[in-house]
Amino acid sequence: MNEARFAKAIAAIDAANAADPNLLPTPSGPRPKELVHAEMMTAWMERLRPGAPEALLLAARAQHIRRWESPRTSQPEGRTGYLRWRTELARFHAESAGGILREAGYDEELVARVGMLIRKELLGRDEDAQALEDALCLVFLELQLGDVAGRMEREKLVTVLQKTWKKMSPRARELALELALPPAERELVAAALA
Repeated sequence: MNEARFAKAIAAIDAANAADPNLLPTPSGPRPKELVHAEMMTAWMERLRPGAPEALLLAARAQHIRRWESPRTSQPEGRTGYLRWRTELARFHAESAGGILREAGYDEELVARVGMLIRKELLGRDEDAQALEDALCLVFLELQLGDVAGRMEREKLVTVLQKTWKKMSPRARELALELALPPAERELVAAALA
């Protein structure tokens, strides 16, 4: 790994995410949501896959790059609209990451690999794709579950948690059970696993 090139790419991804107008409360004060998400993805990736390949680390950091620019409301309500939004969002994230990686000096082979990981094209067939999915699920549980619980009826949320659990590897499930979730969120996970 070329450390200088990698650091340049991470700094550019972080700069893009630092522009997120949506703020999350953190111990150090409010911070841009997608910047926090990217940092958590990296932290989980380091736990899940110590010594992870460069493309996987870059895909983890850029997974939600500039996500606020393509809100869920950009597509119609319902499953069809949701699936279209997710597909367009994955393409948007991959293209955004690709531009940054090219500017940092990465070749097209690595850019393509990062794009495939971000778009989840390799899910079910690739160890790196599973690690990325695991990190996404763990960040969802740790960072977003409380917010989603406030907007979604309980029965539907339990179903979402069951689907999330099915996507995770055995190692990620172990880590999920170790999360220090608030009691209400822990109860939702328990209901999903019952």
